[in-house]
Amino acid sequence: MTSTLPPTTDSPAKAPPSTARRVGIASLIWGASILLSRVIGLVREGVIGRTLGAEAQGDLYATAFVVPDFLNYLLAGGALSIVFIPIFGAYLARGEEERASQAFSVVANFLLVLLGVATAALWLAMPALAPIAAPGFTAAQLDDLVWLSRIVLPAQVFHVVGGLLSASIQARDRHALPALAPLVYTLGIIVGGLVGGASAGPYGFAWGALAGSVLGPFALPLYGALKYGLRWRWTFSLAHPDLRKYLLRSLPIMIGFSIVVVDDWYLKREGTLLGTGAAAILSYAKTLMKVPMGVFGLAAGVAVFPTLQRLVAEGRRDEMHALLQRTLRNVLMISFAAQVVLTVAGADIVQLVYGRTKLTLAQVQDVATSLSLVSIGLAAWATQALVARGFYALGNTWTPAVLGTGIAVVSYPFYIWARSSYGLIGLALTSSFAILAYTLALAWLLQRKVAAGAAQPSTFTSFALRALLSLALGILAGKLALALCGLSDDTLIVALRAGGVSLISLAVFALAAHVLRIEEMRTLAALLARRRTPS
Repeated sequence: MTSTLPPTTDSPAKAPPSTARRVGIASLIWGASILLSRVIGLVREGVIGRTLGAEAQGDLYATAFVVPDFLNYLLAGGALSIVFIPIFGAYLARGEEERASQAFSVVANFLLVLLGVATAALWLAMPALAPIAAPGFTAAQLDDLVWLSRIVLPAQVFHVVGGLLSASIQARDRHALPALAPLVYTLGIIVGGLVGGASAGPYGFAWGALAGSVLGPFALPLYGALKYGLRWRWTFSLAHPDLRKYLLRSLPIMIGFSIVVVDDWYLKREGTLLGTGAAAILSYAKTLMKVPMGVFGLAAGVAVFPTLQRLVAEGRRDEMHALLQRTLRNVLMISFAAQVVLTVAGADIVQLVYGRTKLTLAQVQDVATSLSLVSIGLAAWATQALVARGFYALGNTWTPAVLGTGIAVVSYPFYIWARSSYGLIGLALTSSFAILAYTLALAWLLQRKVAAGAAQPSTFTSFALRALLSLALGILAGKLALALCGLSDDTLIVALRAGGVSLISLAVFALAAHVLRIEEMRTLAALLARRRTPS
């Protein structure tokens, strides 16, 4: 990686204890929640893989979320906390609970009406949209895709409004209930798939997703928001200043189609043109890559944002920059460690998670190869949300949206070319290169904006080069260890082999980072040593 957010010294400045403690608690809550969510997500993937496989039904389920996700993204559902926390939090800071509730009511009611109209419109338009989302499907598959998408579409109402409810809770520095919501959602999908079984196929999972959306992303934060004092009233005013402020800040996210979201659409759309199972294979690979991405990158971004926003509001930009760069370096190191494991033990991980009841050995290898290639972009996926939140804390939602949309537009011809020339491998590589281009450019722009005049690019470049060398040595050691292991389909042996090569590769990665004097690895080693020492 090149220089992006360089620190002023090789050991970034520490945040004040109160700030560090606040961020630490929030990070712990979100990290634990997302880790548990990803673990449950692996169970979900195991159920999906053993029920749908890399066949036509797997392709159907993978593409059923394209249009519903488009609706969620169009209404800035994923960014509700980012946009609404400063609005709601400003009233809380002044002790104006009633005005905070009024702001929530105006925005939530507007979104409910808009969502109702948009959901109905897309429900009716699905027969025309299905061939665009999956041009490689047969007529029978397109009919199924229409009905599966129609089942999932209403779930976006609960995701979007639930996101607003979660934002009102996070603005109070309370994170437990919003952090639990994704777990309940994932459990809903699992239960739906298990109850429906092979006879229901993707329909069981789709109904489970709808039920999970009601119970998790909506019901849990609704309970918490009301408990903490929110008063949701039927207030509708298009002229309300808080609604205008929300729409103005959300506008770039609504009208921009960042590569962060569009990449999934590109992979699924182009995957349907590669034949049966390709869209499912790419979806399985990227889902596995998202496990560490969510646990480390998303948790850090969600946890650190309220503090970044508060530091900016208090005029403490130097502290904001120090906190951001320190978090960025930590996430990068953990992401590289995860990439080592996914690259060297990918085939075994795929076999353990998805099984061999519905996947052939060749399909397992295809998923593993795709996983290793999309993992090239893992560090970028993990850090882009963190870097974007640096802009959001500064009140700038335009730069990430415009840059992400530009990368999405420019890169799409490369997805088409890669698919036609190199198939699955080409699409997986293009996905990684696109997110790397976006994240590096975004980080460079943020560094120029926040740390102009105080930057020392060579410091971060040195850190990045040492981290990449550690990554390469860890992967090389894992590949050598894997070559010495025998082949077997026995589940226990596969698990032992995956664990063994992962430990070897991680040990070499950590040792190399320690020898190369990467501060983050030394800090982690010291922390582990202190925990082993009796009080």
